[in-house]
Amino acid sequence: MPRYQVTKTFEFAYGHRLLNHNGKCRYLHGHNGMVEVDIEAEKLDEMGMVVDFGDINEVVKKWVDENLDHRMLLCRADPMVAVMAQNSEPVFVMEENPTAENIAALVWAAAEKAGLHVTEVRLWETATSRASYRGPAWND
Repeated sequence: MPRYQVTKTFEFAYGHRLLNHNGKCRYLHGHNGMVEVDIEAEKLDEMGMVVDFGDINEVVKKWVDENLDHRMLLCRADPMVAVMAQNSEPVFVMEENPTAENIAALVWAAAEKAGLHVTEVRLWETATSRASYRGPAWND
């Protein structure tokens, strides 16, 4: 069956570090990241759209801005969580290591919870490195 798809892209800045990493990502560092969100539909709405790009902004961009942008993303097990909290620094605590893959899944979950038919989220950590997450909608 034919499908329609739209993609919305957002940029945001964040910091993180990866626990148990043997390379330089074990240190606190930051990225100017970009997230791409794909939304699909089998048919277009009465306006001829999959979804209005403004509606995606209202959901995804708002969530990213409020939760991830200019924050340190840390795993709950990271000792830096307490240090950041003691110094009133903005932190987003994740259950998993804040890898690009896990951040993509986090954005996917927020969009899906808001009712968007998200098929894939891609997180560009740098201009040459990205990770993707495809949720259950991918197989619909």
